[in-house]
Amino acid sequence: MTNDFWRGKRVFLTGHTGFKGSWMTLLLDHLGATVSGYALAPPTNPSLFEVADVGEIGQSRIADIRDAETLNRAMVDFAPDIVFHMAAQPLVRESYAIPVETYDVNVMGTVRVLETVRGTKSVKAAVVITSDKCYENRETIWSYRETDAMGGHDPYSSSKGCTELVTAAYGRSYFQPGMCHASLASVRAGNVVGGGDWAKDRLVADIERGLIAGEQIVIRRPDAIRPWQHVLEPLHGYLRVAEHLFQGGAKSWEGWNFGPSSGSEQRVEAVARLACQAWGKPDALELRPDPNAVHEATLLKLDSTKAHNLLNWHPRWNFAATIQHTMEWYKAFAHGKNMRAFTLEQIKAYRHSPAEGTST
Repeated sequence: MTNDFWRGKRVFLTGHTGFKGSWMTLLLDHLGATVSGYALAPPTNPSLFEVADVGEIGQSRIADIRDAETLNRAMVDFAPDIVFHMAAQPLVRESYAIPVETYDVNVMGTVRVLETVRGTKSVKAAVVITSDKCYENRETIWSYRETDAMGGHDPYSSSKGCTELVTAAYGRSYFQPGMCHASLASVRAGNVVGGGDWAKDRLVADIERGLIAGEQIVIRRPDAIRPWQHVLEPLHGYLRVAEHLFQGGAKSWEGWNFGPSSGSEQRVEAVARLACQAWGKPDALELRPDPNAVHEATLLKLDSTKAHNLLNWHPRWNFAATIQHTMEWYKAFAHGKNMRAFTLEQIKAYRHSPAEGTST
């Protein structure tokens, strides 16, 4: 993740108004890239996109990735070097309510993006972002590797498995050496947290809303185990993949996992307790398991050995640091701080933190 590589690169980013997309836009701008964002309007109010003035960075087009004509015109006119596809319907519980839209956006939206990349000759590297939920989860203690089967119990997880299959098919059919001007990869991460996430049914966002309102924090699935990581961890990995593709490290499609370090696979209750403690309200938590809750994965872990060995990518913030930095962001927001400046300070702090297994 070096300024030398990214300075002056033209990056087309779908989903730039969302939580991860806004962090990615700020990160790319910090590294010196020129960014063109393409997405629907911010999905929440407030949103990181608005409170950190992300729309002032580069170009920002509010449009639907399923609109093939508008998407094609936006990408071809911008002539990017690199494309990151993040736009998606990102919520498990929401996918039960809107399954058709979830598949349409996540699967066919990706098809539209890949078709546009094929027709945009300037692109040298394209990265499709999916989710750890793309794997056929058998609730085992073993971590999933990139070669494991795709699947998904709920519409969201299934749509991400389908997106991986679509990306792999395009990679093998159209993005092979000698076939295309661009190299293609897909990337998967665990549960990401960080400042500026206000999506409904997201654990840390729900905790932050309750703490600011002075309400009890009700936890409906306290025993679920997730691989928690700060949003900057996988974004760093996505950048490394793009560099790898651009510099000729991979010409055929392949997938990459970016999971947290050992010890970051924690119960939901542990996350909630640590977040409330960091806020200064350790007694604000109430455990109330919901026996009628829709199905969500209880245990899901990623094996990131491939990224460790081939990309030299390693996590930088452990579980405690992740939650601490996240709650510090929300505290700064609650106190009316300049959130563009505060977010950039967290980006700088992350970049200067030693990688796992190294020292300063």
